[in-house]
Amino acid sequence: MYELIELKRESEAIEIPSGIHRFLPSGTRVRISQFLGSGYTVVSDMGCMFRVDAKDADALGLSAPATVEQEAPQATFSEQMVWDQMRTVFDPEIPVNIVDLGLIYSCEITPREQGGKKIDVKMSMTAPGCGMGNVLKADVESKLSRIPEVKEVNVQVVFDPPWHPGLMSEAAKLQLGFDLDYGAPAERMSG
Repeated sequence: MYELIELKRESEAIEIPSGIHRFLPSGTRVRISQFLGSGYTVVSDMGCMFRVDAKDADALGLSAPATVEQEAPQATFSEQMVWDQMRTVFDPEIPVNIVDLGLIYSCEITPREQGGKKIDVKMSMTAPGCGMGNVLKADVESKLSRIPEVKEVNVQVVFDPPWHPGLMSEAAKLQLGFDLDYGAPAERMSG
């Protein structure tokens, strides 16, 4: 997964962490650093980091992964389905989903008068200046709007209260090497 590959065709990409949309020309050399959720995080041979959407996997010489619709087209709506969908959205720099990172502050599901469900989400970013905020917001909106019966999705990015590592799940803290008691990175002992 870490070998240098050349893009087979021009591909749309999002620069990390600025969130700026770019086009990477055919022949650009990149290394795939991770695939999580709906995109590949790649690093160019010039050291720049980008997110390439899963729909453009062929530009990387890969097959597109199966979508939720392909896996379970007849699924029935449930609150668990909403949370499972949000768990497929990942911060492109951190290999942990946004739910376990503690970025989802609230998720309200209500019936609409016209039928179907409405989902309102309040989420945060790990830092107020994160350029990927709109990208992650759009990922959440897109994934939730694909759920059966969902007719309306509103995602609001908020910074009050500010995010802090204590909001992460224990699994996320362990994965990232955080001390479970203090929320700070665990010190490595040499000996």
